Amino acid sequence: MKYDQFKYCFKNTIAYRFCLIYLCFFASQNHQLKAAIITGAARFSEYVPTLKGKRLGIVANHTSTVGTTHLVDTLLAQGLEIKKIFAPEHGFRGNAANGEHVNNAIDLKTRLPIVSLYGKQKKPSAKELRNLDAIIFDMQDVGVRFYTYLTTMHYIMEACAENHIALWVLDRPNPNGHYIDGPILDPKFVQSMVGLHPIPLVHGMTLGELAMMIKGEKWIAKAQKLSLFVIPVKHYDHNTEYEIPIPPSPNLPTQASIILYPSLGLFEGTIMSMGRGTPWPFEVLGAPWFQEGTFEFTPISIPGKAIKPPYEGQLCKGLHLNNFAKDYLKDYQRIYLVWLIEMYKSFGSKPEFFNSFFDKLAGTPQLRTQIIAGKSEKEIRKSWESDLNTFRKLRRQYLIYAHDEERGILHPTKTSQKP
Repeated sequence: MKYDQFKYCFKNTIAYRFCLIYLCFFASQNHQLKAAIITGAARFSEYVPTLKGKRLGIVANHTSTVGTTHLVDTLLAQGLEIKKIFAPEHGFRGNAANGEHVNNAIDLKTRLPIVSLYGKQKKPSAKELRNLDAIIFDMQDVGVRFYTYLTTMHYIMEACAENHIALWVLDRPNPNGHYIDGPILDPKFVQSMVGLHPIPLVHGMTLGELAMMIKGEKWIAKAQKLSLFVIPVKHYDHNTEYEIPIPPSPNLPTQASIILYPSLGLFEGTIMSMGRGTPWPFEVLGAPWFQEGTFEFTPISIPGKAIKPPYEGQLCKGLHLNNFAKDYLKDYQRIYLVWLIEMYKSFGSKPEFFNSFFDKLAGTPQLRTQIIAGKSEKEIRKSWESDLNTFRKLRRQYLIYAHDEERGILHPTKTSQKP
């Protein structure tokens, strides 16, 4: 048999086809490995050698992991000298309920002292920072202005600047980083733990990018004195879909709740329930008086998750939004204002629908007054347009990762990631 004839015969054999399938599969797997998202924390060569021999503090919680191992344990094993842990809302191990006071303590596993930065004290004191050379910051954010980990980073940055301590931010992807929307916070009107900066409700930035913006725009005291180092995420951009491997807080347990959070979080400033004290926090929306609801739930107190939630023990009627989030909202690229406007109307268009917390969450009284005045979603969005465009220009100066707003979020068939 001639060589050409042999080659032709082999191409038609099962073995040849199997080889093709195997090679295609291997190439696909190899591509996925190359494209794996690698968080800043997992890029040890970028920061561990520089920090060896230095006395370190670390701002961390239960999301601060590399693989299945906590970053504190990993860095101690690598010989870094960690002296102190600073903990945000929900505590170092992430088991404190929303708004629950977190006390200073000792971590039982490492015996390291834990300083709480949620409650009466939001910013480390000079005494607590004494004898530290640098601070590492590593926590998973969700890309919403009123999520308090951003505020914790702000106060850490300011404390580091005032006390001549270097800050290393180990960046992580933003699961809501593919869009920008909502009102811009007005610092002259309201600043609180749920908002300090003149940025939109959904800002489309990682904490590393925001750290650069906060320093660059001098939104902290003595910003020019801060030695800031950001370790970027590898193989990530703002169009990449990212599913958080560890729930960032007790009441955001699923990807659907994280997608819904920008829209449902505003209802914390109303008389509605977002499902705190149920198996579906930030996946359901309702109240005892909401008769149009087709889904029923009864909030109860759950230790470490919900303490005396709204409408505790009362049957609520409302909406279960899990499928809507996954099938529609994650590609919508906007806050879903329809719910807020229509729920207000269902309540009889009474101002009592809102409580004093709403303006803090919105960052301005304007959204509340627009809804009370009967403005349409189109009119409300029109009022945001100029400020959002101004923010987009500012944002571009500090982006680490590429972003094409017109493309939206890209859905890979399989996400490969290293937390």
